[in-house]
Amino acid sequence: MARVSARAVFLDRDGTLNVRPAEHEYVRSVDDFHWLPGAVEGLARLQRAGYLLAVVSNQQGVARGVVSTSTLRDIEARIQEDLSGVGCQIGAFRYCVHAAEDRCSCRKPEPGMLCELARELDLDLSRSWMVGDAESDVEAGRAAGCRTALLGGTSRRADIVAGSLEEASRLIAGRRSAAA
Repeated sequence: MARVSARAVFLDRDGTLNVRPAEHEYVRSVDDFHWLPGAVEGLARLQRAGYLLAVVSNQQGVARGVVSTSTLRDIEARIQEDLSGVGCQIGAFRYCVHAAEDRCSCRKPEPGMLCELARELDLDLSRSWMVGDAESDVEAGRAAGCRTALLGGTSRRADIVAGSLEEASRLIAGRRSAAA
């Protein structure tokens, strides 16, 4: 019997899981990381529905020298610690730490981070979702062959438009079927 590849929900970080700090555009420390309402519950719902959770985030603050890679790891640890309280975990984290002008293949809207994780973790992109708060997240997901959800905006290209990750998680989990 053929093995079925896993399905995932790829998630942008800033603006999808957590609030962006008002005074600047980068989460510069663990203290700057504040969950959006319902995000933890939404992640737990998606994991219970059988999705591997993966954070894929553009973090050009690293290239600009305002965020360190050790800060990214500290924020990961905080996310995992907070999620452990609801029996949930992020299966993988990937970042594009390049500046936008570098034109790399990993910076969303390019699908590089999603495709890399799909190869490493044997994920079926056609059964997976990309969820984010920007059209570049939708573009990356579509380019990778995923279904897409846009949070807090309008889009003709996204499969789902929702006001929050919690709402999107209900819609995605509700689409459970052989094709899901």
